[in-house]
Amino acid sequence: MAPVRGDGMRGLAVFISDIRNCKSKEAEVKRINKELANIRSKFKGDKTLDGYQKKKYVCKLLFIFLLGHDIDFGHMEAVNLLSSNKYSEKQIGYLFISVLVNTNSDLIRLIIQSIKNDLSSRNPVHVNLALQCIANIGSRDMADSFSNEIPKLLVSGDTMDVVKQSAALCLLRLFRSSPEMIPGQEWASRLIHLLNDQHMGVVTAATSLIDALVKRNPEDYKGCVNLAVSRLSRIVTASYTDLQDYTYYFVPAPWLSVKLLRLLQNYNPVTEEAGVRARLNETLETILNKAQEPPKSKKVQHSNAKNAVLFEAINLIIHSDSEPNLLVRACNQLGQFLSNRETNLRYLALESMCHLATSEFSHEEVKKHQEVVILSMKMEKDVSVRQMAVDLLYAMCDRSNAEEIVQEMLNYLETADYSIREEMVLKVAILAEKYATDFTWYVDVILNLIRIAGDYVSEEVWYRVIQIVINREEVQGYAAKTVFEALQAPACHENMVKVGGYILGEFGNLIAGDSRSAPLVQFKLLHSKYHLCSPMTRALLLSTYIKFINLFPEIRTNIQEVFRQDSNLRSADAELQQRASEYLQLSIVASTDVLATVLEEMPSFPERESSILAVLKKKKPGRVPENEIRESKSPAPNTMQNNAHTNHKVNSNANTDLLGLSTPPSNNVLNNSTNSGTLIDVLGDIYGSTNNNTAVYNSKKFLFKNNGVLFENEMLQIGVKSEFRQNLGRLGLFYGNKTQIPLTNFVPALQWEPDNALKLNVQMKPVEPTLEAGAQIQQLLTAECIEDYADAPTIEVNFRYNGAQQKFNIKLPLTINKFFEPTEMNADSFFARWKNLSGEQQRAQKVFKAQQPLDLPGARNKLMGFGMQLLDNVDPNPDNMVCAGIIHTQTQQVGCLLRLEPNKQAQMFRLTIRASKESVTREICELLSDQF
Repeated sequence: MAPVRGDGMRGLAVFISDIRNCKSKEAEVKRINKELANIRSKFKGDKTLDGYQKKKYVCKLLFIFLLGHDIDFGHMEAVNLLSSNKYSEKQIGYLFISVLVNTNSDLIRLIIQSIKNDLSSRNPVHVNLALQCIANIGSRDMADSFSNEIPKLLVSGDTMDVVKQSAALCLLRLFRSSPEMIPGQEWASRLIHLLNDQHMGVVTAATSLIDALVKRNPEDYKGCVNLAVSRLSRIVTASYTDLQDYTYYFVPAPWLSVKLLRLLQNYNPVTEEAGVRARLNETLETILNKAQEPPKSKKVQHSNAKNAVLFEAINLIIHSDSEPNLLVRACNQLGQFLSNRETNLRYLALESMCHLATSEFSHEEVKKHQEVVILSMKMEKDVSVRQMAVDLLYAMCDRSNAEEIVQEMLNYLETADYSIREEMVLKVAILAEKYATDFTWYVDVILNLIRIAGDYVSEEVWYRVIQIVINREEVQGYAAKTVFEALQAPACHENMVKVGGYILGEFGNLIAGDSRSAPLVQFKLLHSKYHLCSPMTRALLLSTYIKFINLFPEIRTNIQEVFRQDSNLRSADAELQQRASEYLQLSIVASTDVLATVLEEMPSFPERESSILAVLKKKKPGRVPENEIRESKSPAPNTMQNNAHTNHKVNSNANTDLLGLSTPPSNNVLNNSTNSGTLIDVLGDIYGSTNNNTAVYNSKKFLFKNNGVLFENEMLQIGVKSEFRQNLGRLGLFYGNKTQIPLTNFVPALQWEPDNALKLNVQMKPVEPTLEAGAQIQQLLTAECIEDYADAPTIEVNFRYNGAQQKFNIKLPLTINKFFEPTEMNADSFFARWKNLSGEQQRAQKVFKAQQPLDLPGARNKLMGFGMQLLDNVDPNPDNMVCAGIIHTQTQQVGCLLRLEPNKQAQMFRLTIRASKESVTREICELLSDQF
């Protein structure tokens, strides 16, 4: 019986209803398999299928594919539908092809031929369907096949307006995927004149296309400026009745106006012609005037459309930066939005004012809104608005208001969101240095920063305060006194200990005359913090102690006792052990003159650009000082250098470290055997670059560290800094372009199996698609561990370099051990728990040969960095290493114990893991089994 044609494909509706009524995944799969078998038999056995039946079955296949099931047949039937003269059948054929056909398919030639037939059709509906299919596929084959036909369709006088509109958008899609197919210069003037078309839809589509072409080849399309200004002027001065079909809630053609304003921002200056410039300024004034008029409607759509045009006009005014009157008017208009009840408007106003603050014409006008901006920073509910208020305060700061703004930022920092604290710390540090008239104020500000937000004070900040103190004699005594007082607080951040140790080691003698800060008092105060600090900070303090022997010979004996302690001379940390032994011998055998020469006060640092400023230059819009803050790019301040060995040059060749993860070589006579304790240890070891043609990549080293260089080759360097708390993690990826040309179409994408994505939720912020030559961009990732998982996600980095497509797959340092919380245990508790976890599924064990000659201190250091607590004096065998920790997930906490037993004679290790969950046991054992 012939099918009923007016039923809207009843069979498809019944099938979809059946799928929705399935009670389980198995029932759904069973119903789908049954339907697939039926369709396959129809396609193979029934040669009399008409177009309606083919359309119905192809629709079912498309629906099944969209449910997530693979479809490996039906493609030819879909291609056959393209030759139908019925719209619905041709539409379904094109839809199936757009979604399911791979660009490498054998059918692509047939498809291209069918599309060519439709493009030459007199039926505009068929032409539009073909254009939409080309745009949906957007492959290089499509670009090569239709790069001539589509521009001809677009500029032909015979083409209908609706087809021109689709052709412009189709050409834009192909251009974005294959920029090399840009129409030649002979097409430029014909495309530009589309801005004069009578049909507003054609003008709107053409504006988007021309905007993309201008970014690629601005000179060829410069003629678009005059036409764009003319068209914009006509729209702005028109009433909403003149453009009735393109008026949106009483605003004439708002989206076209926005596109035209963005198009004009591709040129600076926008135009050299006085007449065109005058007309543009008049148009911009009209937009500003209309913003002051009472609204014609109370609906939010009206205000949204009106404000979209207004903000884009302000962006063009800021971009031109040549009309003082317009800049001041724009600032006043934005100032009114700062108190608007719409959160988005307040955010956009703050963002635009950040740009206005950089202009000499409007900077003073922006400062008039300082009180309102400070209130926004403190009182806003939305954290992104608060952050933008911080950016604006930074941008509007100058010598006249610096102390007030810095103090307000410091006050707010105590309660600021964790997500913006690090950036605030950088900005406060830069402003305090740039506008300090009295450097005692600068020292107070930095020490306050460390006290309030010590965890967010980066190495660059505390290095910088040390460099400034060393370079300015007038502040050295004050700095020593202030940091000595700060160290007396019961709870003292480790960064404060670092600053205090360095400054007192250099200038402690300047306050030693006061009995309250006598040499022995200084030493005891510093040493009271020693056992609470990390190995890197302890190394710095040992260097301070040897400096004290030179400054205060009377406490030599006290300091030598510290050097002799087993915890130093026999420390598992090779750097501490070496410093203690060498400093002890130096204090014993060196004469007073030799000691004074070797431990001479640090010389002044050569002036170079501040590394704090370099970090901030990639942040949001702000008035970043360019030439007034200078700094040394010298070794990190925790190495006490001999004055005679400080004059060295930093090599700035093509192998320069773009991420700032390395430091120049030091000729330090006290610390010449290792680079521990320098910036390179904090942010990760830099890979050797003797072979610039080879990519350097080893994700396994990040099992034991959170920061460092993740990937590097001759084009790209990727660094990572990360932090983890319980089941949450935050990573910053730093992409550095090592080449002399931009990397375009730069797209990092997360690759993660669907099953694992349910266990580890990773969110990536997008990055700009162009990475300029020698530049660096940052990408933020957040990770939430829902339940334990295996392996780690990867990112696929795609970009074009010198016309060639590049792709790298890189494992992220997001293994399950990152969510460990170290757990202290005594021997009784450990072995009691060890016996409880004796089930077959609760333990995993591997015996393996050492990767290199047995290195027990190295193995201990790795376990300390793995995330578990290394427990001393627990195992009866002192060579054995045992650890305890808890993995935090959203759904549960998993306790885990570890035992690593070395066999020195056989150069073997036995690794045993016991945990309350089998999958965790296997994964931890797998991660560690080849790392010693």
